Amino acid sequence: MMFERRALLTASLALPFANAAVQAAWTRPASLAPDVSVPLWPDGHIKPPFGLVEHVVQRSDDPRASDRMLQGISLARLDIFRPAQPNGAAVILAPGGGFRYVVIDKEGYELARWLKERGVTVYVLFYRLPGDGWTNGSDVPLADAQRAIRLVRRRAKMDRIDPARVTFGGFSAGGQVATSLLTRFDARVYASVDPADSLSARPDAVVAIYPVVSMDPAITHAASREKLIGGNPDAAREALYSPERNVRTDQPPLWLLHAEDDDVVKVDNSVRLREATRGIGAGCEAHFFERGGHGFGLMKTAGLPVAIWPELLWNWLGSRKLV
Repeated sequence: MMFERRALLTASLALPFANAAVQAAWTRPASLAPDVSVPLWPDGHIKPPFGLVEHVVQRSDDPRASDRMLQGISLARLDIFRPAQPNGAAVILAPGGGFRYVVIDKEGYELARWLKERGVTVYVLFYRLPGDGWTNGSDVPLADAQRAIRLVRRRAKMDRIDPARVTFGGFSAGGQVATSLLTRFDARVYASVDPADSLSARPDAVVAIYPVVSMDPAITHAASREKLIGGNPDAAREALYSPERNVRTDQPPLWLLHAEDDDVVKVDNSVRLREATRGIGAGCEAHFFERGGHGFGLMKTAGLPVAIWPELLWNWLGSRKLV
């Protein structure tokens, strides 16, 4: 089942401006919007917690640089960006937001358009948030990530992609989703619902950009940790949701990016995951930059060496024949 973006998010994407002229200035050209949205789960399978209502908050006051976030996600879905001439590659993106919301533009649509221009079919994942009252809330982001991989592979012919060239990338808290998928791609966190669930949820590569990884209080992002596993988890629970403690030799190749001056999510998250991954002989390429802070995406890199990161990623994906 597919719906047009307009039908899916008409209410939730109403922008928070009373002045019609200002609101019009925020309207995104149709060419910059996703081509279509598809729900992750069959109709009626997922029942949202009572009172959960989606809404968008615009965080930027510059109409030329939209920075929206989606809260109260009740319908997990994929926004699809289709290139004119697909090269067979697929990338699923999980934006960040501290498990309080999911960023739309900065860590979703912007990179999606950059990749689309290069022939990649891109799926921006709006995953459910663990603090919104879902049953087994700690596992709903991972369940949505697994389902996204399987659904993309199920749609391979329709979307003209190669089911053996599916990369999963995540930013910040979305990086926690990505690195959890890295090590727990086969964990049984939901019951099968249709034939798509017979397919593998192991991505062909994982990309983690300034990711929340560890639940170790010494280095974790405290707000993400509390939303994901609660304020007082026991040691076993903390370990289960710390990907650097669950690395495995059959995990996908990993690409990491972090700024050393990140004062929101400590670079130690990526350093520990790199060390653990290299320690078992699994593939990992990591890039650490002196400056960049947190949440730079594509917009906030001007004048900094970290601005080169999309090309570094592109070259790595190309070296592995994924793009």
